[in-house]
Amino acid sequence: MGPICRAAGVALVCALAAPSTALANPRSVELRRQGFVHAYNLDYGEAMSSFQQAIAADPQDPGAYRAVAALAWLELIYRRGSITVDGYLGGTNQPNLKLGPPPADLVTLFQTNVQEAIRLAEAQVERRPSDPGAIYSLGAAVGQLAVYVATVDGRIFGGFKAARRAFDAHERVMELDASRRDAALIPGTYRYVVASLGTFTRWMAYLAGFGGGRERAIQLLESCAAYPSDVQPEAKLTLVLIYSRERRFDQAMRLLDAMRGQYPRNRLLWLESGATTFRAGHPAEALALVDTGMAMFQNDPRPKAFGEAALWHYKRGAVLVALGQRERAGQDLRAALELEAHDWIRGRAQVELGKLADLAGSRAAAKAAYARGAELCRRDSDPLGVADAERLLRQGYTGTNGTPSRQY
Repeated sequence: MGPICRAAGVALVCALAAPSTALANPRSVELRRQGFVHAYNLDYGEAMSSFQQAIAADPQDPGAYRAVAALAWLELIYRRGSITVDGYLGGTNQPNLKLGPPPADLVTLFQTNVQEAIRLAEAQVERRPSDPGAIYSLGAAVGQLAVYVATVDGRIFGGFKAARRAFDAHERVMELDASRRDAALIPGTYRYVVASLGTFTRWMAYLAGFGGGRERAIQLLESCAAYPSDVQPEAKLTLVLIYSRERRFDQAMRLLDAMRGQYPRNRLLWLESGATTFRAGHPAEALALVDTGMAMFQNDPRPKAFGEAALWHYKRGAVLVALGQRERAGQDLRAALELEAHDWIRGRAQVELGKLADLAGSRAAAKAAYARGAELCRRDSDPLGVADAERLLRQGYTGTNGTPSRQY
């Protein structure tokens, strides 16, 4: 994974990691938990109301302020269209600077609340330096700041110090209290990221104090996903990403199946489920999932993410190409090109249109589409999309070499 992608992968798993700690009063804890249920269902207004009530119930609870900051971060990312695991599989999730600076009100909302969360957590650690709950809360808050700096500001190394601080804090929590498996989330994620780096970069990470170990990382995340806590859903989503990268699709689908039942208003879980099923080589099952999710999308009056409509059409179009339903596929893919979208979505849609041209016997048109797709993907830092386009430029598409690549 590229550096932006690595930071975004960490963002995916710790932005909503509200600390499970006895330091806050029970009402604040319950309101935060209600808020996260709303957030995972994409009901951001209801989530914000719950988080603000949590602050009112306990103004000294750093987790309540961090929850508000997390929601502000989520809306920033959502508006920029970073809504699926595609970027984390191959590097498409750069800050999208062409969309302009982030809205000032959301930036202020994030910064005000994350800084207050850090201030309160630092005060708790000063009073109780060996309290696992206080240390957990501080690590979660500074980890969130590191993620923001990397994914919104686009300054990967600008958040390095905070990232190391978060990693060390949660490693310390697990040393002090082995039962705190919720503290495994950030160390497990960073360990997996480090294990995925090239040799030189990995050694630099070790020297800087970040541990690695792919299997150890997955074990930590699996223990967190099995442990009831505020961060349990995020651990599961992280494992969906990692299982997809490791091509352990059956395990990813089991997690997604359960989450669709738990958060039935989150249409994006149907999109991820369809994509994961397609990567596993089951296009008919993938189509059923994407069709269901697309109906949810079309009937959902809530605000949509940047480029989301195009993404739905591209995903379904790619499945239809694999199923040989050329007319329907062409309709979806052309729609993806006409709608507001990131260049990587347009690029991948062009590649799928190239496949249709190859199947129709028009090699010249196919090569032109692959070339356009490669250029669009290259422009949006999508190396897997570029590789797929260049492979098809060389060898073409016959319908028998259509096993989905990891970039779908």
